[in-house]
Amino acid sequence: MNKENKAQLIDSLIVKINENAHFYLTDISDLNAEDTSNLRRKCFENSIQMEVVKNTLVRIAMEKADGEFEGLYDVLKGNTAIMFTQTGNAPAKMIKEIRKSTEKPLLKGAFVEDGIYIGDDQIDVLSSIKSKEEVIGDIIGLLQSPIKNVLGALQSAPNTIGGLVKTLQEKAE
Repeated sequence: MNKENKAQLIDSLIVKINENAHFYLTDISDLNAEDTSNLRRKCFENSIQMEVVKNTLVRIAMEKADGEFEGLYDVLKGNTAIMFTQTGNAPAKMIKEIRKSTEKPLLKGAFVEDGIYIGDDQIDVLSSIKSKEEVIGDIIGLLQSPIKNVLGALQSAPNTIGGLVKTLQEKAE
């Protein structure tokens, strides 16, 4: 690969790092062709862009990109695939699903919600992080619950008041 191609690849990585709020660094070495094909298919299904790139090019791109990624520099060793996503927990959930049938991919590190996660033991933490849409849904659900209770009480109030008045009339007679 000549210098011009490397520069283009670095520029492309910088754009992807800046455009995607989250990315994962994974080890996919030792995957056979079928497993690699399945991984790429799953990435496509989950709107995850995966690229296998040289560690030095990823590091240069991270250094030039907007953000603080120094904590990830130490994991850039060996075979590295980078997964770009707009949903922070999507790659972690996908990796957990794939690992039911194979040992890899292994999580080297991740940049999610402006936080850096290092090591494969963080996969459970990352998969439990709620996406923006999930948090909004939870908030809407919490806000709707008291309103539904008030509306239910107001709708049943005429029957309750009517029954109360009828009981009071019967006692007075």
